[in-house]
Amino acid sequence: MRFFAVIIALVSAVAAETFTVVVGGNSTITYNPTSVNATNGDVIQFQFVSKNHTVTQSTFAAPCTAMAGGVDSGFQAVATNATTFPVWSFTLTNTSAPLWFYCAQVGHCSNDGMVFAVNPTATKSFEAFQAAALTTGTNSTTTNSTTSATASASGTSTASTASGSTVASASAAIASQSAVGGATTANGAPRLALSVTIGLVTVIGVGGGLLL
Repeated sequence: MRFFAVIIALVSAVAAETFTVVVGGNSTITYNPTSVNATNGDVIQFQFVSKNHTVTQSTFAAPCTAMAGGVDSGFQAVATNATTFPVWSFTLTNTSAPLWFYCAQVGHCSNDGMVFAVNPTATKSFEAFQAAALTTGTNSTTTNSTTSATASASGTSTASTASGSTVASASAAIASQSAVGGATTANGAPRLALSVTIGLVTVIGVGGGLLL
């Protein structure tokens, strides 16, 4: 019985997929892609390549406001001419409803529509979510922090800084506002052959300072 459990776990790990989302590509105020369709066990990985952005969970009704108990990457500052970039991820563990995210940098959500969705639906589409974000007024922000992340419903995020480098780990099993199940899309992402119980984050050489 134990043997079959191990086999099932290994098959699930191989079947899981990693979706890569570029944050601030070409110095834009965007997530690219703006949404993904994922299933349980898939990893959503965010690569921060410019400025100072966050990936902060919100709700469809309040696009630019942090959801209580939601996951949050914290601010991930990228210095000009950086050659290494922060990466933050979480593992999808519940597909009962869409997931909604925004950048908490001042104005990026409400002025520029910098939002992201996991498994949007026909009735709750990414376009409707972004349109609602643009009508909210100025969203709040914090100072130049790359280490803070809020606890999820069944996981925590922690971070520490040493010798100019930041290493963060996030366990993001999301019990509420989780994604609607759908067909998994390739999205140019590699297959994940490791355990999918946690999202592993490695952030290297992050420059300080608030980069708007």
